[in-house]
Amino acid sequence: MDMPRRITIGEQSFLTLRERNYFYVDKTKFIRDWWLGGDPVTLITRPRRFGKTLMLDAVKTFFAPECAGRSDLFEGLEVWNDEQIRLLQGKIPVIFLSFARFTNNTYSSIISRIKTALVSTYGSFSTYIDMQAIPDPEKEIFMSVNSSMTDETAQDSLHYLCKFIAVQYGIKPIILLDEYDTPLQQAWLHGFWDEMTNFMRGFFNATFKDNPWIGRGLITGITRVAKESIFSDMNNLNVVGITSELYSDCFGFTEEEVFLAMDEYGLKEKNKVKEWYDGFIFGKQKEIYNPWSIVNYLSEKKFSTYWANTSSNAFVGELIANGDEIVKEETERLLHGKSIITKLDEQIIFHELYTKEGAIWSLLMAAGYVKPLCFNYETEMYEIVLTNLESKKILEKRISEWFGEARISKNNFVKALLYNNLEEMNDWINDITKKVFSFFDTTPSGSKEERPENFYHAFILGLIVDLKQYEIRSNSESGYGRYDVMLIPKNRLDHGIVIEFKTYRPKKEADLTVTCNNALKQIYEKEYIVQLKSKGVSVNNIYVYGFAFKGKYVQILGGKYTEIDWERILNKNASLS
Repeated sequence: MDMPRRITIGEQSFLTLRERNYFYVDKTKFIRDWWLGGDPVTLITRPRRFGKTLMLDAVKTFFAPECAGRSDLFEGLEVWNDEQIRLLQGKIPVIFLSFARFTNNTYSSIISRIKTALVSTYGSFSTYIDMQAIPDPEKEIFMSVNSSMTDETAQDSLHYLCKFIAVQYGIKPIILLDEYDTPLQQAWLHGFWDEMTNFMRGFFNATFKDNPWIGRGLITGITRVAKESIFSDMNNLNVVGITSELYSDCFGFTEEEVFLAMDEYGLKEKNKVKEWYDGFIFGKQKEIYNPWSIVNYLSEKKFSTYWANTSSNAFVGELIANGDEIVKEETERLLHGKSIITKLDEQIIFHELYTKEGAIWSLLMAAGYVKPLCFNYETEMYEIVLTNLESKKILEKRISEWFGEARISKNNFVKALLYNNLEEMNDWINDITKKVFSFFDTTPSGSKEERPENFYHAFILGLIVDLKQYEIRSNSESGYGRYDVMLIPKNRLDHGIVIEFKTYRPKKEADLTVTCNNALKQIYEKEYIVQLKSKGVSVNNIYVYGFAFKGKYVQILGGKYTEIDWERILNKNASLS
């Protein structure tokens, strides 16, 4: 039996994979199909780590003159079976630019990196271009492409490079642009969207539209950014999204390819691999597996969330974390193995992500985290679910990280509680609930009114449990009832604290302030502070707080027991009749 091929993780060089006989799944039929398709400019959107960069490198290696005569790299692959296409190997200049690593958080830093990449691209052709053949005015343009060039020069740079190459070689070059939308995602996340789209619109128009010197263009990315953002004038663009039939099996592994690979490496758990890494749908091709995860699984021979470390997850996390309560509730439903009904649109308008129905799920579908099960033509709504077990585990991990962030910052809340800083207490807890409220207490028990109180009771206990200078008690008797939470100081000179939780009752209470005062009223009337006084805590050192909850909104009132206007609370904030 032949030895299985060696596996390398993250290698994006087609030449290296072929020369060293590393594991490689033949997708070169794309080169043939794309070339014969004849589209002037093609945009292909697929999730991160789905072989887009490797595919573009294979295209470059096939056509670029510097790889002429390397039939050994393609023999035995599908592209080599077409005699017409075979004649083009090594015959067409290729300009290759990637924005994949441009994840900076300011406009100036991303533009600086784009300019550096453009300078490097010019440099890669400098030995092939005869400067003597370039007219003097255009020599100045060539020399102006440097790290200190203006944005306008950068926007026009590939336009002129195409002209220089076409004149030199007598053939118009192919332009390959990888992960075009990475700078746009960063711009949306970090607040420089208008600047970035203005630059990109000019860059795309000069490079791909108003450019008589370009032969063909091929662009890849995760999202199909709305046409009005950067593609408004490009009527020569063919967009191949994840619902398109074109090239549907060229990115990602088919089930047949995965199972053949598993046989090569002696791996048997095919059903489990299917559960973890299958589920992607491109066009009508339903059995598409995550190639990044499959290659890692073949190498490690164990199941894990290999895709979790890809750069798109921070973006996905930001979307859900900042989404409204409905988005969080829908995410919770998906995590419980259920489906949701929503509108979907492959054309992403970033500034509408939090306002347009289904916009967030459209982007998450493009990113590969959810998939459509079916489409209702009458309502124009999709039924969607999580793509596979790996997607589910990645989202679960992200949610646990939100709780982790809450735990890390809990010292701010505890400090505010101990120092009677009501403003800081209210700001902190409302910030936390806004981010993660709908994931709290996902399997509630008890009455509808008890559920928020039960959750917050446990949540606050979790925040204060590490206070070594206090004895923490919960649901214990004192005076004429049972308080919710009490902090009994081990040093009787420290503050003693009583907390009571109340859920807002719209039929009986005008607002959360009334609910808070009712909680304080209960502390007073039930004489909950008796236990603290019995421990030697002076009434001047006792602080009481009422916590009121209305959905994801929280209000906290209270303070030093002896300074609270009890007459007002007892007489003027009674429940509505």
